Amino acid sequence: MLLEEINMEEFTEHLKRCKTIIFPFGTVEEHGRHLPLFTDTLIANEVLKRVIQQRDVFLAPPLHYGVCTTTRQHPGTIGIMPETLRTLTKDLVTDSYKKGLRNFMLISGHGGGIHMSAIREVAEILIDELEDIQIAVFSPYDILHQELSQLCETPGDSHAGELETSIVMALRPELVKGTSEEGYPLLPKPFIVKDKIKYWPSGIWGNPQKASTEKGKAAINIVVEKIVSLIDRFDSTGI
Repeated sequence: MLLEEINMEEFTEHLKRCKTIIFPFGTVEEHGRHLPLFTDTLIANEVLKRVIQQRDVFLAPPLHYGVCTTTRQHPGTIGIMPETLRTLTKDLVTDSYKKGLRNFMLISGHGGGIHMSAIREVAEILIDELEDIQIAVFSPYDILHQELSQLCETPGDSHAGELETSIVMALRPELVKGTSEEGYPLLPKPFIVKDKIKYWPSGIWGNPQKASTEKGKAAINIVVEKIVSLIDRFDSTGI
């Protein structure tokens, strides 16, 4: 059930049968020359629309902005600070709790380390503060890394590479503008550098030229199946 499309009476009625809400998190972030800036948001939101066709839970509108670190200097990236994301996440969950919801899935199409840590920090606080809640925080790329990696021909594929390009091809092919050459960041770890673009001009981590619609459809099916199974754990004996 799309939260933004129902009225307050419909919300109240559905709440009698369902206490679960999913919050999609995305970004406005460069994804090479071939993918749109809202790739992370697009993937999360469209995959979750398929999930609610199988399980009638509340799906909130996506949060379009996230914490971008390595890509923050690239053209088009517009990010927020970790403290902003923590505040937004806490407010969203806390106010939903006040409205009667008890099961929360915070699912991010962006897998950045600081971004995910900010969301998880809030979840750790709220699990102690709010009575009778269940909360899950994850990016599909983390919990399904092995399964999704098996779809790729590119070792270590990641940002705007083979997998993400394949998924966008399957979801919104008209938004894929050609392709980009294989590329990888060459950041001199463990050093933190000011000029990110110097070490990663392409903004590509992988080989988008290996992408295909078939791989994208397979990835979507894997992610949908996993999320549905996690919703069922909410509705069974608990965690």
